[in-house]
Amino acid sequence: MEAVAVSKYIRMSPRKVRLVANLIRGRKVGDALNMLSFTPKASASLISKALKSAIANAGQKQGIDVDTLIVKNISVNEGPTMKRFRARAMGRGTRILKRTSHIKIIVEES
Repeated sequence: MEAVAVSKYIRMSPRKVRLVANLIRGRKVGDALNMLSFTPKASASLISKALKSAIANAGQKQGIDVDTLIVKNISVNEGPTMKRFRARAMGRGTRILKRTSHIKIIVEES
């Protein structure tokens, strides 16, 4: 049995979120939460929140033991990009891309 949690429109670059996501792929849920709590990255708290949601979703399904869950798959995809301008010298302006991410976590019983 699987449980899924999706977190969309995270205001962080997918490249930065994938650094932390790669740490917990394939691990037990308890170990993954422990690793995320000691990871000094801003995306660790966002992934932890999505992982806790996946655990809660699994707890709602009958016949699933929450203690035996593992992170089967975690994917970080790019969301829409907000385009902003920053004023520069001599009346110019440069474009700034504010990227967003979509996080999808699948947990299953081991």
